[in-house]
Amino acid sequence: QVQLVESGGGLVQPGGSLRLSCAASGSISSVNAMGWYRQTPGKERELVAISSTSRTNYADSVKGRFTISANSAKNTVYLQMNSLQPEDTAVYYCYANLVPAGSYRHLELWGQGTLVTVSS
Repeated sequence: QVQLVESGGGLVQPGGSLRLSCAASGSISSVNAMGWYRQTPGKERELVAISSTSRTNYADSVKGRFTISANSAKNTVYLQMNSLQPEDTAVYYCYANLVPAGSYRHLELWGQGTLVTVSS
């Protein structure tokens, strides 16, 4: 069974940095895209950054501060978050669009979520 396992959330002061990691485990044929979304209470989940074979997209609110990178050999995606601000506080969810081994169908997966709190 394919699943996403996240790590790296926590408490950080304004202006600080955190690095999130997400690994897709299980038998995987190919990964089309991996990325990060975030959600705060009462709001819809929003895209933070996503990386595919053809491009990388960022939310306007994080451009210049966050960097997404991927290790395709390990089916892992990272989110380096710098200059964090209180408004970045949210639960961050890893997302993947991939094809499991032995299947021809794309599968969309979500991680369990990791809390990032930016506060002094």
